[in-house]
Formats: sequence, C-alpha cells, structure tokens
Amino acid sequence: MSDKHDAFQVSIDLMRKADLPEILAIERESFSAPWTEAMFINELDCAHAQCLSARINFGKKSVLAAYIIFWIVADEVHLHNLAVKKEFRRQNLALNLLKTMEDIAKQIGIRAQTLEVRQSNKAAIKLYEKLGFVVKGRRPNYYTDTKEDAIIMWADVK
Repeated sequence: MSDKHDAFQVSIDLMRKADLPEILAIERESFSAPWTEAMFINELDCAHAQCLSARINFGKKSVLAAYIIFWIVADEVHLHNLAVKKEFRRQNLALNLLKTMEDIAKQIGIRAQTLEVRQSNKAAIKLYEKLGFVVKGRRPNYYTDTKEDAIIMWADVK
C-alpha cells in the first residue's frame, strides 16, 4: 500500500444497492466469470443472505475496498463471494471479513462454516486454512468458465 493509505480505518457495514457500482468494479477485476448486477441484487433481496462491505476511510476520503456475501442456512454459514480491490489486497481485509462472518455465525449459534474455492486459487486456500478451514471434498467441473474443480472446505465456528 502506498504512503497515501498509511493511516486508514476500516468500517464494515451492510452492503447497499448504492454500493453496487464499486462492488461490480471489484468483482470484474477479481474474477474471470464475475457476478452480474442482477446477481448482487438477488443477494441483497435474499432473506438468508448476509451482504457486507468494507470501506477504507482515510482523511475525508472513503473507498469501498472489499465485500463478502454469505448465507445462513439451517445450522451452517456458506460463503458465496469474497473479493478485495487490487490496491488493498494483503491488508487483512479478507481476513477481517471472514472473522466477521464467523462472529455473526457464533452470535446466532451456528457451529459450522463452508465454502467452495477454485483449486488453483492457492492464496485463498492458504487464507482459509489459516482460519481453520480444511478440505472435505471436491466438486468436479464446478466453475463453468474453465471447468475447474472446486475444493470444498469446512471449519468449525470457534
């Protein structure tokens, strides 16, 4: 991160429809098959979806830097989408959003969390492992754009 971002604060809030232009820009720079605006709107309108955004505030400027979408279904949390704006990667934003997901799960008595991740996404796998996720399975040809397998990971809510 450059010097202009040295002193910043992070705020995590509910995602709003007004955030979608910034969210879509992060989505496009992060994924080969990005979600559409309609997909995000569906998540925002979904009763069991939790949609959070992380803003970096420095000085009088505020930038939407990351987001997470997860579902709370029955007795588990299922991560659906997580991305960080390129210039803010490796600043623990994804880690903090995942910890927020776990904190929310803990508050409502959820005991397990799960996700799918591209087998080639080694950085994400390493982050998930750091948080206690372990590989429990594989979904062959899960990603339609590349036919890549998804690794299924699970972790207990601590």
